[in-house]
Amino acid sequence: MRRTATALALIGAALTLPLSACSDDTAGPATHSGVNGQDIDPTAPLDGVELTFWTAQNTATAADPVIEAFEAETGAQIHTEAIPDLYEQNVPTRLASGERPDLMFWQPSISTLPFIQPQRNLLPLDDELWVDDLGPVESSLGVIDGTRYAAIVTSPAMLGVYYNKQVFAEAGLTEADFPRSYDELLRLGHTVQERTGASAFYEVGGDQWPLQWQVQVQLTDLPDSWWERLNRNEESWTDPAVVRAIEKYNEELLGAGLAQDSYRTGTFTGQAEALWEGSAAMALNVTSLQTQLQAQHSTEEIDERIGWFPVANSDARGLYSPDQTNGVVAFATGDGERETAARQFLAYWLGPGYRDYIEARSIPSVRPDVPSPEGMPETAAAQLRALPGAHGVFQAKAIVAPELHIALAEMLYGERSPREVAQFVENQFDDIARAQAAEGF
Repeated sequence: MRRTATALALIGAALTLPLSACSDDTAGPATHSGVNGQDIDPTAPLDGVELTFWTAQNTATAADPVIEAFEAETGAQIHTEAIPDLYEQNVPTRLASGERPDLMFWQPSISTLPFIQPQRNLLPLDDELWVDDLGPVESSLGVIDGTRYAAIVTSPAMLGVYYNKQVFAEAGLTEADFPRSYDELLRLGHTVQERTGASAFYEVGGDQWPLQWQVQVQLTDLPDSWWERLNRNEESWTDPAVVRAIEKYNEELLGAGLAQDSYRTGTFTGQAEALWEGSAAMALNVTSLQTQLQAQHSTEEIDERIGWFPVANSDARGLYSPDQTNGVVAFATGDGERETAARQFLAYWLGPGYRDYIEARSIPSVRPDVPSPEGMPETAAAQLRALPGAHGVFQAKAIVAPELHIALAEMLYGERSPREVAQFVENQFDDIARAQAAEGF
């Protein structure tokens, strides 16, 4: 049975994570240490207090605007440390060695939050003042077994289709032609390819991780009850609906020539370039692609050239996908002063510092009472409008997020059949669920 290094490392780290400094083998969950969210003044002086903040390398500066504002307001110092990639693998390893930050970016999903043993290692955040200010989708994230362990500071990524407006115009396509199902999306791909010569899609077999999205979109007809049964080991990833989704991607998109010739080695940066240049008409991806485009082009340039629309298997809804920049967790370090300061930082971030933070980064607001900043690209605004009705990706529904993309990359080279891809995912899901002592496994 084949495993991946990432999955095995996560299993090992999850099993060997030590308890927090204020716990022992018989201790219960971390407590509020006598601090109630309502007692925290977000701007209270914190002269001499120093906190550490872990981030991924590609988001090392994401919190800088609010950190700088908080330091200026309170006198505290927050030291950011970028953990080498792969972040989701190296963080549990560092924690298992006994290291602890005060704060950390971490994906607030039911599939990833458990890897850092929140009940033992994190401060519960249920009573913080900002909790009731979150939007409905954001409020559903960061909670394990009824307890909130993550502050939601950015909206989850949205999965949908980015398209080149000039290529669509050349093909004679308008918004009335946007697909209302995955089958319609494939037909649209044939249309645009036949009329323009551009590749319908740009697929990323080289970097691998975006490969999952074409399959994920097709899983949106599975009801919540199916995912609940999966999480109790009463359903399987080898379900015919899952296998058929993989087959359709392999046969009706890749096999039908709807991707660029280099789909086996395509890269994430190459996807952005091909979409921008118009050699590819569409790219199915999450908000990471939006971030990539905004890093290279102005709002005006993006609005002129790139559009976005949502699609799922049987409707025109997008999918939301939690990522590690959405959630910030605070560790139970045993140092009451630092724990209180960490809570205060979160209270400032989602309180008086929030408007300036989202304006500095030109990102959507997670608080309905705080308007999103003006000047965002229309693609970002379209994703924000689609969020309330979006489906969740499997990372938000399954207790384990198996590495579907790894097996799909092997399928691209003929090393796995669609059925074997599904079996790989099932095996990995079972392994990690058992390691976590999930009920039913």
